Amino acid sequence: MIVPAGDPVKRYRLRYNLDALERVREAIGESAYSRLRGLLLFRLEGSDFEKTPTGVRVALAFSAGSDSTATLKILRWAGFEVVPITAKLPQMDERTLQKVRSENSIFVVVPRYEETMRELIEKGAPICGRCHSMVMEAVERKARELGVRILATGDMLSSGLVSIYEKDGLVILNFPAFLALDKGEIIEVIGGEYKLSFGCPLLWELFKRAPSTKRLALQRVLRETRARALSSEMAVELMRDVLLR
Repeated sequence: MIVPAGDPVKRYRLRYNLDALERVREAIGESAYSRLRGLLLFRLEGSDFEKTPTGVRVALAFSAGSDSTATLKILRWAGFEVVPITAKLPQMDERTLQKVRSENSIFVVVPRYEETMRELIEKGAPICGRCHSMVMEAVERKARELGVRILATGDMLSSGLVSIYEKDGLVILNFPAFLALDKGEIIEVIGGEYKLSFGCPLLWELFKRAPSTKRLALQRVLRETRARALSSEMAVELMRDVLLR
C-alpha cells in the first residue's frame, strides 16, 4: 500500500507532523491518535502497526481524483471507517459520478456555486481558491451534521502544524501531506494508471478568457515540486499541459 519514506525532506516533515498530531490527541480520541501515530512511525521507521478496525469514523472530502482516492484506500487499509462526502458540481462528468457512487459517497450541494464561478470567469478572475473554499464549507457542514470528529482531505502540501489541526469542532486531516506522500506514491496506491493533467473544464474556460491566469496553475506546480510532492518530470508534464492548451 505505502512504504517507509527515505527522502530526508519527507522525514523532516513527518517528524514535524508528529508534533501536530500531539496537539489534537484529546480532540480525536486515543484510538484514532494511536492509529495515526502508527502510520507516521511506519513512514519514518518502517514499524509495523495494528490494522484491525478502529471503530473510528473519518469523513473524507471525496472528489474521486487521485489524491482523495488514495486517501480513501489508505485510511480503510489502516482500519478507519471512511465516510466519503462529495460536493456535486456542474462540471462533473458521468465517469466521475460513477466513481463517487461506487464508494457510496454522500452528495452535498454547494450554495450559489455555479453563479459564483460564472461571475469570476466573466471577470477573468482566479477560481480555484474560491471553488476550494466553497466546497470545503459544504463538506465541513455535512461532517458536523454527521457527528464525525475528523475530516480528511487529499491536500499534499499542508505539512507541519497544518497537516492536522482543529477547526470549529472538527479536526482537519490533510492526509497525503500528513504522511508526506508524493504524487508518484499516490498513483501507485490507486493502481498505477493516471493521466497527469489539469482536468477541470471551468479552469480551461477561464484560461481561454484570461490566459494570464495560467500563471497561477504554474505556480502551484512549482510549489508542489519544491515540496517534493511532484517529480521534475511530472512538473514538466503538468506545465506543458497548461501552456499548450
